[in-house]
Amino acid sequence: MTHFLTLADLDSQTMRDILDLAVKLKGEWRNGDPQPYLKGKVLGMIFQKPSLRTRVSFDVAMLQLGGNGLYLSPNEIQLGQRESTADVARVISRYVDVVMARVFNHYDVVELARYATVPVINGLSDFAHPCQGMADFLTILEYKGGFAGRKLAYLGDGNNVAVSLLFGAALLGMDYTIATPRRYELHPAVWSIGQRLAAQTGATLSATYDPLEAVAGADVIYTDTWTSMGQEEEAQQRRQVFPPYQVDQTKLAYAKDDVMVMHCLPAHRGEEITDAVADGPHSALFDQAENRLHAQKAILVWALNAG
Repeated sequence: MTHFLTLADLDSQTMRDILDLAVKLKGEWRNGDPQPYLKGKVLGMIFQKPSLRTRVSFDVAMLQLGGNGLYLSPNEIQLGQRESTADVARVISRYVDVVMARVFNHYDVVELARYATVPVINGLSDFAHPCQGMADFLTILEYKGGFAGRKLAYLGDGNNVAVSLLFGAALLGMDYTIATPRRYELHPAVWSIGQRLAAQTGATLSATYDPLEAVAGADVIYTDTWTSMGQEEEAQQRRQVFPPYQVDQTKLAYAKDDVMVMHCLPAHRGEEITDAVADGPHSALFDQAENRLHAQKAILVWALNAG
């Protein structure tokens, strides 16, 4: 069974293979010749959290691949409440060919994978966002042509996106520096996993509290919202702590001249990123958003061994 739960579950070659597949599928789509690799297949999409990009990109991905997507709202599936996660996994496996789950607790997607008899894809959990990570590295590949010798700087909260970027950079041999305020660092267990992956590729992973140190010489600057879903009660406190980590023109001046700026969206403009940067010549935000579609097509085809 091929599940897609975190990038750390992959090896370097598998991640590169999925990226190469994404490039191929995107090329077929751009040439007006998308192939029905998943003809007759059905994707069941379990949502605990709302989403623009995840919902639309997976739905359209299945259409372009010749299959169908089935949306299941929080009211229809209440994992572990109305029905046990194990039973949901057992039942939905009888109806669909692959499952995508966008959840709060990472344990829920792990439990789905444990009991499902079809592949399970983590569409987002509080621990990791591997689908976003694949789209991000596809975008970096398109802009920079490769990963070796490149530096990715992340500014902001040590959240699920930061985790997936660390794992992906380690697998691809890309240097990664994260700058967070104190008490918002990545968990030590994440570093342990990342260092194990980086030992195989030569990637350098580092952390700092100084955002200017992080972006110095960066090829890519990445940021995300300061307050994720489920943390709304912390929003005011976070707004007092995170302003030094805002991606603005000052940060860009410390990076390479051709630095690209990334954000997984939705963006809180004027907080973690300024309008001038989000809409400026260094921004890759909307190419990045589009690549959710193409990266996830590759994940689906890979998971179902249909390529």
